[in-house]
Amino acid sequence: MAAQRNVEEQGEDERKIHPYLFVLQDVHRMEETMSIFLEEEGTCSLDLDCEMVAALVIETVLEDLSCPYEVEVNLLLTDDEEIREMNRMYRNIDRATDVLSFPMVDFGQVQAFEDLEGSDDCFHPESGELLLGDIVISKEHVLAQADTYGHSVKREFAFLIAHSMLHLFGYDHMEDQERLVMEEKQGSILDKIKITR
Repeated sequence: MAAQRNVEEQGEDERKIHPYLFVLQDVHRMEETMSIFLEEEGTCSLDLDCEMVAALVIETVLEDLSCPYEVEVNLLLTDDEEIREMNRMYRNIDRATDVLSFPMVDFGQVQAFEDLEGSDDCFHPESGELLLGDIVISKEHVLAQADTYGHSVKREFAFLIAHSMLHLFGYDHMEDQERLVMEEKQGSILDKIKITR
């Protein structure tokens, strides 16, 4: 049985008046709406609470897409060498990249949640959470791209989580129109949690 999310509505005015309260309330609700399994490897490190930032971004994506389910996401933070090997193995591209997304659900079309009804193989047999997929991020790329684009490491990391989460829900950027939709969604998600350039 799928685990349904219990999302409390919060008005836009309340978020503007109490931005820190908004963030703290979201952090409290995260335990009820998702499971994140974080693994980290390599010697490079990011000077931020990666699990906290990832959870905040993931929760905001779930709200933005009106996802009716609790979800499970696996997050691997690695180095350029390992992500290059994965990129070569799974995509036949022999170079390091910033992020890889491995969806476990084939939505057919973007965020088609109704298609999941009755599909028990999409849900964890014990928790009932939607098994959304895996995100792999190169920490070296996070640091380099933050420097290149002139913004914080936190902003770059949050952007890559948002980008990858949209891929897990069926979004893509192969066509110009798809790219524009993804870019608008990514910007909106980061604006909501006040992680901007």
